[in-house]
Amino acid sequence: MPGIDECLLEVMGLPGARGAAVVDWTSGLALGTIGDSPNGDHEATAAETAEVARMAAEQPAFALPASATSTSLKQGEVEGTAPPVEDVIVTTRAGYHILRFVETAFDSSVFLHLWLDRAEGNLALARIRLGEMAERLVLA
Repeated sequence: MPGIDECLLEVMGLPGARGAAVVDWTSGLALGTIGDSPNGDHEATAAETAEVARMAAEQPAFALPASATSTSLKQGEVEGTAPPVEDVIVTTRAGYHILRFVETAFDSSVFLHLWLDRAEGNLALARIRLGEMAERLVLA
């Protein structure tokens, strides 16, 4: 199971990857970064993407109804450990930004941010692979 640095190196192996980060969406702090940043400042990008992630994760419109939440839990899962949103995709003229929430045993306030070049990247492949990486990510 990879840690933050190994995960980010693996993310950068995706076709079209320009930059990536592991971000705490409650504080806006980058826990790790690699590659380029869209605005040249990884910390500012982390804070900005954390705002987008927080808006998606905390809005009732994206939450499951209470009745669906309790019936859809797998055996051994604890209610409230994962945000209701799996990922957020923002499309720009030059690229894609994928914010993939990481489920953890504690508070699940972490997401992976991948900046993908639109001409060289494959959005579907990147989304699938980012989900797989988020499942294996170990936060210590």
